[in-house]
Amino acid sequence: MLDTLYISFLNYLKPKLGRKVMQIALHYICFVEISFYGLLACFFAAFASQLNVGKISSEKAILLSVLCVLFIYLKNWMRYNGKRRTILNAKSKRQKLQPWKLIVLPLACIVLALVFFQAI
Repeated sequence: MLDTLYISFLNYLKPKLGRKVMQIALHYICFVEISFYGLLACFFAAFASQLNVGKISSEKAILLSVLCVLFIYLKNWMRYNGKRRTILNAKSKRQKLQPWKLIVLPLACIVLALVFFQAI
């Protein structure tokens, strides 16, 4: 799914921005992935608070979040750099996602994460 989003975003903006789009697409896919994992984390935190399960301290949670974000950026940088990107682009079926879907997906994840965060 993330590969499809990355290639769709890259192909949508490449005629407009040229080579700059590769860095922008990398940041976009990292933002989408981080927002999705944030949604999952807020869901499980809200679920655990309803079950009165013990929590970790806020300092440890922040450190864990920062490490996860760094891991996601490094993973995506290695994954979508060079040969992998050209292979994905060649294998794509040229099905273009609509631009509004590319924008709504991370925003929906953030809104749902905020809703779950209110339940904590």
